[in-house]
Amino acid sequence: MRLRLRLFEFEDLPWFPAVIRAGMMDYLRFMISTLGTYRPIAPLLAEGLRHTNQTTVLELGAGAGGGTETVLRALEAQGLNDVRIVLTDLYPQPAAWADIAQRTQGRISHEAAAVNALAVPAHLLGFRTLFSAFHHFPPDAAKAMLQDAVRAGTGIGVFEGAGKHWVELLLAWTVLPVAQLLLTPFFRPFRLSRLVFTYLIPIIPLCTIWDGSVSLLRMYSTDELLALAHSADPAGRFEWQAGKKQHSWGPEVTYLIGWPK
Repeated sequence: MRLRLRLFEFEDLPWFPAVIRAGMMDYLRFMISTLGTYRPIAPLLAEGLRHTNQTTVLELGAGAGGGTETVLRALEAQGLNDVRIVLTDLYPQPAAWADIAQRTQGRISHEAAAVNALAVPAHLLGFRTLFSAFHHFPPDAAKAMLQDAVRAGTGIGVFEGAGKHWVELLLAWTVLPVAQLLLTPFFRPFRLSRLVFTYLIPIIPLCTIWDGSVSLLRMYSTDELLALAHSADPAGRFEWQAGKKQHSWGPEVTYLIGWPK
């Protein structure tokens, strides 16, 4: 799919109800974690951590923390047993994050204050990552985010849980909405509001279908990712690579990763 459209996503809108956004994030977290979406990029991230001598992953735009536990376990499988992850977001999800922190005995923690991925506070250290979030940023903002990482001299990896294919758009309209309706009662932590706005007033699934479709249409290609990186780093201070990693069972992850030379 070569088409890239800058349509809006509901979860990006400041006025969008927090209870609906939380319900959508809970679904994404469950699906990304259950499917192990980001497991294929663990060797890349492990290489970046080793290259920069980091033991902390600073996750920007973390949403509800979907897939973070899978990434932690995958990094441990790469021999990084002392790694920890800190979750941050412009719209923090403290309830969801507290649940993750409890399950991981604090290996995954969070920053309570809102964090702007384009201007990360100096006290938040670590190898920066974005999962399923880079497409939210238009080119100027995406470039600014990469520039901020270069300026700080820290590594950064952005990962999208799709290969940007038309079949993925078809799944977003058919199979995934059915899965959401079947699986919602099993999401944790339990929220009565999630059931109300999924089954009685189906705002959560409808907004999820729209945002999921738009996410694919807004995704950058690997060539566009590299162009953004080189534009953000004209002096060539970082080593950059972009590409796709494939699961053994089919799905792809699109990535851009860079660290100081």
